Parts: sequence; C-alpha cells; structure tokens
Amino acid sequence: MQHFDLCVIGSGSGNSLVNSAFREQRVAIVDRAPWFGGTCLNAGCIPSKMLSYPADVATTARQAGKLGVDVGRVAIRWDDLRERVFARVDEAAEAAERQRDRHPNVTVFRESASFVGEKRLLIGEEEVISADRFVIAAGSRPWIPELPGIDDPAVAARVHTSDDVMRLPELPKSMVIVGGGSVATEFAHIFAACGTAVTLLNRGPRLLRVADEAIGERFSQLLSDRVTLRLGHTIATLEPTGDGVIVGTVDADGVEYFFEGEQVLLALGRVPNGDTLNLAATGVETDACGRVVVDVHQRTTAEGIWALGDVSSPYQLKHVANHEMRVVQHNLLHPEALIETDHRFVPQAVFSNPQVAWIGATEQSLRESGTPYVSSIRDYSSVAYGWAMEDSGHFVKLLADPETGLLLGAHVLGPDAANLVQPLVQAMSFGLPAQAMARGQYWIHPALTEVVENALLGLPLS
Repeated sequence: MQHFDLCVIGSGSGNSLVNSAFREQRVAIVDRAPWFGGTCLNAGCIPSKMLSYPADVATTARQAGKLGVDVGRVAIRWDDLRERVFARVDEAAEAAERQRDRHPNVTVFRESASFVGEKRLLIGEEEVISADRFVIAAGSRPWIPELPGIDDPAVAARVHTSDDVMRLPELPKSMVIVGGGSVATEFAHIFAACGTAVTLLNRGPRLLRVADEAIGERFSQLLSDRVTLRLGHTIATLEPTGDGVIVGTVDADGVEYFFEGEQVLLALGRVPNGDTLNLAATGVETDACGRVVVDVHQRTTAEGIWALGDVSSPYQLKHVANHEMRVVQHNLLHPEALIETDHRFVPQAVFSNPQVAWIGATEQSLRESGTPYVSSIRDYSSVAYGWAMEDSGHFVKLLADPETGLLLGAHVLGPDAANLVQPLVQAMSFGLPAQAMARGQYWIHPALTEVVENALLGLPLS
C-alpha cells in the first residue's frame, strides 16, 4: 500500500494548494472527473465567461441603433465560438495535468476514490493508499431531479447540464432552460444572443431569488425582453418529440403547462460531492445539505483531514474556494499558527445581460432581522456616462447603517456590475464609511463609477 504525506482529493482549487513548499513531501492528487483542473476551468466560470462576453458584444451591437449606429445583421458563429473556447480550455487542463506529472514528489490518480477506513482511500477498484493528512476538495455537481421521462434515451440525449451544454455540436433552434439562478440566467443570455429561441422556466416569483428584491424584480423584467420567461412553474415531466423534448410544468394552482424545445438545460443548483467518498469510514461528518462540516480553520471532524470549496462551502464560488485553499495551505504548513477563513464579505456576480453583482445584506434580510438601515438608489442614466450609453433600467442600490455610515450591502444591476461593485467590496472589507468613501477621493468624471459616488452621496446619513 502506497503511503503519502498528503493526499488532495480534487484537482481544482485543491490542486493549486500544492506549491513548492510541499516539494519535500510525497503528495497524491486524486480526481475522477473527465477533466483535470476542476469545474471552474473546464465547465464553469471560465468557459461560460468566454461565451458570455461574445454574447454581450452581439447584444450590444443589436441595440446600437439607439446610439445612431447601424451595424447590420449580427450573427454568432457557434462552431467557431465553441472551438475558440475549448481549444484554449482543454489545452489549459491538459497542460495542468502534464505539469503535475513532471513533479517527482506528486502522484496523480485519475480514478474514482472512496474511503475504506481511517485515512485509507480506495483508488479505482483495487488499489488502497494511505496518507498522514487529507484535503477534501472534491467540488460539486449539477443536481438532476428524478422526473418522469428523464431516463428515456430519447430524452436523455437532449437534456443537459452546465457540464456539457457549452459543448453542443450544433446551435439549437430552441431551448428550454429550467432554473432561475446564475447558471440558468447566464445561459439564457448566451443562447438568446446566439439566436436560439429560449424559454426560461422558474418556480419562484422572480429570478435570482438570493439577490436583493429590487434587483431580482428588475432583472426578471429586463431579461424577459429577450427570452420567454415563465415564473411560478415547477418542472414535472419530460417527454420526447420527433425533434425535441416537451417539458411539463405545474403552477401553484396545479395547472399543467407544456413547453417544447430542441434541447433542455437543467440548471437547478449543485450538490456537494462528499456523498461519493464514503466519508463516514474515516470519521468525516456532513451536514443536512451533504456539505462536509468544517471549523473556522477548514478542519473537518476527523483529525488531520481538511476540506475546502464546494464540497464544504455554501457559497459555491471559485473565489471563495481559492481563499479557503490559501487558508488550508497555510495551516498545513504552519500547524502551530493556524489562521481562520474570513467569510464576512463575499461578493458574487451574475454574468448575464444585464450583469448583476452584490455583496452583503439584502433589503429583505435587513427588514426580517430588524436591523436599522438607510438606502439609496441611483440609476445609470443619472450620470453622464449613462447618458453616453443611452442607458435605461440599470441602477446601483446601497444599504448602510444610519449611525456609522458603514455599508451593509451593495447591489449593482447593469453593464460592468462586477467591476463597479469592487470598490464597495473594498469599503466593506476595510470598514470605510460611505461618507469617507464618497468625499475622501477623486471620482473620475465622466466615468461610469460616478453612479457609485452618487449612490453613496444619496444615503441619508448625518
């Protein structure tokens, strides 16, 4: 039985953990996924943004007439777009695996794994390895509900998740997308921009339910201008047709509806992969949601075993996984001086159209908790660069403590939202009051950032 100083399960952020500081240790990296490098690189953040950016360009071009610019027919070449994305992504994944193979102290196992005892891991069907320390960074996978018809081969061939929908060999003429979160809305934008007739089905009353209500409601309204949006629909059945799939839904009153698409994308959330590892055999506990239980140092309930990323974190965000990786990395190397994970100020963004980004509390959460707050909303169209864009419908919303002026939440809907929110992330992270942020620095005129400045100045603070 091979024995290692460290075994990392997962090749995403877990792979990044193993740097030159571990060169004197025998390290095993285990990943059964069809790709090396994790979800973000291969089927998540990176390829989807390489698709959403061209979708942004195409959408902007189609809307350029209001600026007095006629661009003619706009068309996305799906084959060229897909090949451009995955030629680069696949090469990066292969290069990452080749680089690991060149390290004499690192052994890569590309098979399934499950614990068979305390710090003993079955690799594939026969080989068992052991290690002094383990890092569980096995990620998550798309959740696929059990539905009537889903096992029909004719249906299964046309039902996709984010794992494979970006690699479709042909652009579908129509697509039904089920879900209302970031994955569903980003792909609704991408395929609509490519010319696919998109129907988006969501069981809730608005899209992006975890976002601020004002953001979710406006976002739903704006996206519905480009896709067929149906809210309050729960998926019930899948049935094959000659050249597609019929998706059956029911509303809150039990009324049935049917929507047909050439392809179907299920974007109903992700589940952690801890359930594939037989964690109980090594003493690692999971919570009611299947996430590995960790403390503030990212230690599991089993001594010498750590966890990070989607397998243990409710955030399911790459930047959170990377932060947790750095914490685990430090703590493995410096067990006498452990550091804690900081999840106080976690921003997130949705790269749909419009783009959305936020950090901190929503107005509904502040109301529910009885937390005092003041708010300010400023439209993009209220600043000069918004005039230049002929912008309509986009805004910045801020929430702050009425006594201290510290920001409690920041929410941006519109172009460059993920960039505009970043100075607000910095202000919250370093405790900068809104008044000091607004008047303690220059704001470039007439940059779009002036909408953030004006939102700060609009907070009714003493």
